Amino acid sequence: MTRDTEVLVTGVGLVTAAGPDTDSTWNAVREGRACARPDPELHGLPVTLSCRVADVDALRPRQPGASHLDPAARMGLAAVAQALDEAKLDPADWDPTRVAVVTGCSLGGMRAQEAAAARFRADGPTSVSPYFLTGYMPNMVCAAVSLHLGVTGPTLNVATACASGATALGTARDLLTTGQCDIAVVCGAEAPVSPLIATGFSQVRALSDRVSRPFDTARDGFVIAEGAGALVLERPAHAAARSAPRLARFIGYGASSDAHHLVAPHPEGRHAERALRAALAEAGLSPGDIGHVNAHGTSTPVGDAMEAAVLARVLPHRPPVTSAKGTLGHTLGAAGAIEAALTVLALRTDLVPPTAGLTVQDPALDIDAVAGSARSESSTAAVSNSFGFGGHNAVVVLARD
Repeated sequence: MTRDTEVLVTGVGLVTAAGPDTDSTWNAVREGRACARPDPELHGLPVTLSCRVADVDALRPRQPGASHLDPAARMGLAAVAQALDEAKLDPADWDPTRVAVVTGCSLGGMRAQEAAAARFRADGPTSVSPYFLTGYMPNMVCAAVSLHLGVTGPTLNVATACASGATALGTARDLLTTGQCDIAVVCGAEAPVSPLIATGFSQVRALSDRVSRPFDTARDGFVIAEGAGALVLERPAHAAARSAPRLARFIGYGASSDAHHLVAPHPEGRHAERALRAALAEAGLSPGDIGHVNAHGTSTPVGDAMEAAVLARVLPHRPPVTSAKGTLGHTLGAAGAIEAALTVLALRTDLVPPTAGLTVQDPALDIDAVAGSARSESSTAAVSNSFGFGGHNAVVVLARD
């Protein structure tokens, strides 16, 4: 017996280096405005650029223990609040046993970890805060959201590196379509901008200290970033019963693993291709039905080349391709959720945003990457790709309602 795999997106929320809300983030992405800035905390390192969220303390929710939350959890809660507001959902009115929370967070609270490590080295174990673990553990974004909302349905965090946000969406979709919940609050959140994490990515030559240039001939890595994206997903019958906003339909999901290398993608992208084809098949679409692609587009030489080759093979009609990482940097585990939310906005506004930093497209990449300014494009369906260290591939297909 087959099951209906379609669910509705009824709310989105964003917190990024471009601003603390959906409108400010969408405006920056639509305008192709890069948010990377020199970061004083990275001074003296090989890479000194980042995309930080301004005034994270202002995002602190008013609840017991909130002052001890890591910035990742604070950003996640702020994005979720926006998404619930747009979805016209009040936790006081729902059955908490029929709500799920699924988060994508790959690193956990790195600021909490580094602060605790510094205290331990300087003053010994008694100086470490008892709130260290609850700030650091990767599941604590999920725990903070579910506690804040009073959710008692399924709650879990997924960690598939830079694919985490997209994997969270696929996991939440499955909880909905198998009848385990009526509403799923999905959030990708990450606050990885720290000297240690920046150094780690620099050591594997993944970062740029100039600018993020997805698909450009001069691309040399991404800019590390923080942020959060939230989407509210609902079973169609539940959304209809309460006359919920219908922002988009989530109609297809595909996932695969490369089993190739700890940090490098498979050079031919065969398993990323398999994930894309699986998502299209589940959506019941042919390649020609895809109107645009929100690419993973990290601005690394190997990663962009792999993704472009996959898109050229699967989507030979060359739909417009964009990457938000030129504007927002790479938010790692949050990227898949942030970019899915941006894909929803692109579908609703008939616009494909430009890829900030893209000046001269690499002629070896056979794709139609949007550069300079946003392109008017009335798409009925779009793809959002996410690929992560360890060979994790996740593809989401969204359609306008």
